[in-house]
Amino acid sequence: MPSYVPPVDDMTFLLRDVFDFDAIMAALPRHAEVNTKLAESVLEEAGKFCAQVLEPLNRSGDEQGCTLAYGEVSTPRGFPDAYRQFTVAGWASLSGNPDYDGQGLPRVLQIQLDEMVSSTNLSFGLFPGLTRGAVEALSEHASAALKTLYLPKMISGEWTGAMALTEASAGTDLGLLTTRSEPIGDGSYAITGTKIFISSGDHDFGGNIAHLVLARLPDAPKGVKGISLFLVPKFLPDSAGNIGARNGMSVGSLEHKMGIHGQPTCMMNYENATGWLVGEAGRGLNAMFTMMNSERLFVGIQGLGIAEAACQKATAYAKERLQGRSANGAPGPVPIIQHPDVRKMLLTGRAFADGARALATWTALQMDIAATHPDAKTRQDADGLVALLTPVIKAAFTDMGFETAVLSQQVFGGHGYIREWGMEQYVRDARITQIYEGTNGVQAMDLVGRKLAMEDGQLPRRFFGLIRQDLDGAARHDELLSVVQPVAAALTRLESLTHTVQARSGDTLEIGAAATDYLRVFALVALGWVWVKMAAAAIGSNSASAPQRRRKIQVARFYVARMLPMTVGLEVAIGNAAETIMALDAELL
Repeated sequence: MPSYVPPVDDMTFLLRDVFDFDAIMAALPRHAEVNTKLAESVLEEAGKFCAQVLEPLNRSGDEQGCTLAYGEVSTPRGFPDAYRQFTVAGWASLSGNPDYDGQGLPRVLQIQLDEMVSSTNLSFGLFPGLTRGAVEALSEHASAALKTLYLPKMISGEWTGAMALTEASAGTDLGLLTTRSEPIGDGSYAITGTKIFISSGDHDFGGNIAHLVLARLPDAPKGVKGISLFLVPKFLPDSAGNIGARNGMSVGSLEHKMGIHGQPTCMMNYENATGWLVGEAGRGLNAMFTMMNSERLFVGIQGLGIAEAACQKATAYAKERLQGRSANGAPGPVPIIQHPDVRKMLLTGRAFADGARALATWTALQMDIAATHPDAKTRQDADGLVALLTPVIKAAFTDMGFETAVLSQQVFGGHGYIREWGMEQYVRDARITQIYEGTNGVQAMDLVGRKLAMEDGQLPRRFFGLIRQDLDGAARHDELLSVVQPVAAALTRLESLTHTVQARSGDTLEIGAAATDYLRVFALVALGWVWVKMAAAAIGSNSASAPQRRRKIQVARFYVARMLPMTVGLEVAIGNAAETIMALDAELL
């Protein structure tokens, strides 16, 4: 099978031609010296690392998996060395805060790096990805002393991070968790309890591992308001950051999983482990959600990364595999890419991957604006848009990423079911992205229950206004009307559905029945919007190659003709309300 090809040309096209990266960076004092040329050179080097170092470990890491012996976790062969190379090359610190020795490059480059890492080795990517999320939580909520001690080493990648939320009896409903904390008297706490499903809970890379653990103080009330967040390191460091004694924590077992075998997913036991409070007592979820929101976007990018890798390999295979006659009746055998059904599967994957990359890039640029723009109102507006799109990206990208992996596997026929081709691993690895960091049903409920109500219900309308403005501009090109008009009609459909869902806000049953369908409509329209932007940029570009311009315009036409119409059926389903979902008694199911 051909090796992964980093989509740097497509990423550069988005920065240069679609989103005017240079102008956005020029308005951000922290990034004023960053431009497309620099971004392209960074992405090219990142792509080489992912293709040459990480991808060769993907299948072997899946087959070997992680092991636990005598309380010590071993990752697959090659992983520790690859991680050292990753940190030495500076990829762990790419977007880290310069105040703590990070490189301070824009978040958009981080997200594009995350995509390439996820394409080449999803299991490996969780180590730096989770560490970065822990860094964000500590940066926002930890004391100055904890920041000074932990952030430089975590941003460099010398130390890693993990998130310990879930318990056997407390999954999504964190109010049920029982892990407890006792003040020791010197400002630290003794943490006791068991957590499950802890990705990167332990490994053999060396250095420390900072666990962010949710637990209850002795006088805490029941429910989520009684939860606090604690930093619990694997080793107790001294004031200079030198690693000392092993903390009171251990790996009880490794989870046996469907996929991501190269990632040690641990059951962790905390036995009077020493920890330090992060943020305010009783407001642990507030601090943890800083990490969770970061991770939800990261997981969405994992879905995109898997889709890109699977689509690349399926397309290469379809061009080489000879079978059957062509659609026009010419004698065979012909490459199966000539068959309409195969071509449709490939185009569906390509339309999603390129569209998702564009929407992720735009969202990451909004994150950069929200973090560093000198105008407070501009920062606030951008932050609202990121909040609105976070559940959409997490849920839609992972659902559609999994669907793309399955379609790509289907292109291979029986060979797709055989391990040696690698397609079945993509399917298995992609499946977890729909589940962890909040299942996609939870993301849909977050969208309809919380995000649509932001800014007194005006936030989604503000986003729709941006889309409408771009559609009106693109409609001036006659050759784009066949793309613009279907997206405009779908946007009108989404606006109407948004009003319907907002009107049902007091009815939990109806909101629950509509949530996942509504999120899919939202995602389809958002992807249609960026396809309009890409098609318009392709027409006006003087720098994109002729094949790249043709591909963008033709895939945009495919998207609006074959994928966007799904919004019509979803609109009907949402309009049918909850009655048929809930009418059958549970015991009859």
